[in-house]
Amino acid sequence: MIDLKALQETLGQIEQEKNIPREKILEAIEFALAAAYKRDYGSRGQVIRSHFNPETGDLEFFQVKTVVDDTLVRPALTEEQLADPDFVDEVEEGDERVRFNPEHHMYLKDAQMMKADAQLEDEMIFPLDNPLLDEEEFGRVAALTAKQVIIQKIREAEKEIKVRRYEQLVGTVLSGTIQKVVAGRVFVELAPRTIGVIEKEEQSQGEWYKPGDPIKVFLMSAEAGPRGVLLNLSRKNPELIRELFRAESPEVATGVVEIKSISREAGDRTKIAVMSHDPDVDPIGACVGQRGSRINAVTSNLGNEKIDIIVWSEDPLLYVANSLAPAQVIDIEGDLEAKEAKVIVAEDQLSLAIGKSGQNARLAARLTGWKIDISGTNEHPEIAEELSQEEEEEVEDDFVSLDNLKEVIDRVVKEEE
Repeated sequence: MIDLKALQETLGQIEQEKNIPREKILEAIEFALAAAYKRDYGSRGQVIRSHFNPETGDLEFFQVKTVVDDTLVRPALTEEQLADPDFVDEVEEGDERVRFNPEHHMYLKDAQMMKADAQLEDEMIFPLDNPLLDEEEFGRVAALTAKQVIIQKIREAEKEIKVRRYEQLVGTVLSGTIQKVVAGRVFVELAPRTIGVIEKEEQSQGEWYKPGDPIKVFLMSAEAGPRGVLLNLSRKNPELIRELFRAESPEVATGVVEIKSISREAGDRTKIAVMSHDPDVDPIGACVGQRGSRINAVTSNLGNEKIDIIVWSEDPLLYVANSLAPAQVIDIEGDLEAKEAKVIVAEDQLSLAIGKSGQNARLAARLTGWKIDISGTNEHPEIAEELSQEEEEEVEDDFVSLDNLKEVIDRVVKEEE
């Protein structure tokens, strides 16, 4: 007989340790018992189910048949066909019907004789004898089969729960420890018996991955695999930047400061455009933090990758001009429909605006979605002349002659008083 008290304790222990709902465990037990019954007492093609009541210990077995007609199945094989070793069960092209099996199927007319309202694809249930009424008849092999299936089902349920848990975390940053690096793939332990992989194309340029080192990763996807949960991780995804700033800046986490756009060349340099929904909150200051504490925490997680923070603007031309920081733009013209801008910078700012190998201009273009043409003042003499005149006027304004020196000093002293 089944020890119901011990069974209840076992169910509670599995539920607590494996975090698997009791219903899932009972489902696994019923599946296992049905599989054991079919192995010892069933026949090929049968669909066997069981129902177990853990409160009373009652166990029932059923055979299930599906209601069909000629549109769903092909005729059953004859005894002569089954006995002929040379017979080949050929199927016409395009015929997706399965072969009728009396252990699995039941024709509609026969089903309606038993149940008047039976419909196609309904299930007809037939009770079976319970071999457990005599424990000796339910053999040792059947018990072992049940045990193996229960273990397998519990593992599947555990894996399903874990997949659902990580599916909810897709798009977030997780902390883990580098376990090993094999053939260019980085394996990261995120939790006991939970390993994620950073494929080569998702690794940040110039980073070294040493087993045992802590690491923050962006979870791209989670899916069930043959040996557990497959977690695809990234150190290259631009969204990693957003999530790291959310972790460091309360203003970003609460949405007061919004990161509107990110342009990244992982391992080298990133540009982010930020805006504040509160006029009293400086978006750049919220990301940088006191004495650079927040941005330093972010860059230290990225191998000291450089990050430019610029202010997003509703004015697209101003936004484009800001995106070229740290270079200063003198003049800008743009085509709003084509999203093309011509930018002029001082000659000594030209290399800064373009950046090494064109990186600054490239990142600015990705950040804004605009095509940006950058040129220096040497290509625009009229602008260079205007700048020269402005500089001369500033010098003249600041010039003080000996004749009015005393007057200027007296005025300054009076203003100070």
